Amino acid sequence: MVSRISLPMLAFLLFLPVLASCTGKQLPVERLVFISADGSNVTVDAEVARSQEEQAQGLMGRKHLGEGSGMLFWHNADTRMHFWMKNTVIPLSIAFIDSTGTIREIHDMKPLSVKTISSETSVRYALEVPLGWFERKNIQVGSRLDNESLDLLISSVSLAI
Repeated sequence: MVSRISLPMLAFLLFLPVLASCTGKQLPVERLVFISADGSNVTVDAEVARSQEEQAQGLMGRKHLGEGSGMLFWHNADTRMHFWMKNTVIPLSIAFIDSTGTIREIHDMKPLSVKTISSETSVRYALEVPLGWFERKNIQVGSRLDNESLDLLISSVSLAI
């Protein structure tokens, strides 16, 4: 028995994968703790982009990123990292973090810009957060992840390799 699918239903079924790919689904989240410049602990709930596809997608297509939230990118070896804001409408700040969990650089990024923001040195991680979040939380170059967060990242990322 062959059933007929109406033209509108067929169009919807064909469009559904496109719609799903544009929703900016949330990735698994890890709670990370930074030690701020004044010694206090500051938490951020960071989605961890593990695969190359997740890293290429990043926060593109998202319309909102909550305060205290972010996205973490990683490499399995220290390298210079490069980012742009193509198709990203959320204003962001990015921290380049070395393998010891220490922030080496912080940059602000403009929505939809195709200007490349590159780390000046080789780093292991990059964390994108809402624009100005690092400054509001007194997290500066030289601030670092606490030991538990760094251990969590090392073990979490090694599962993706």
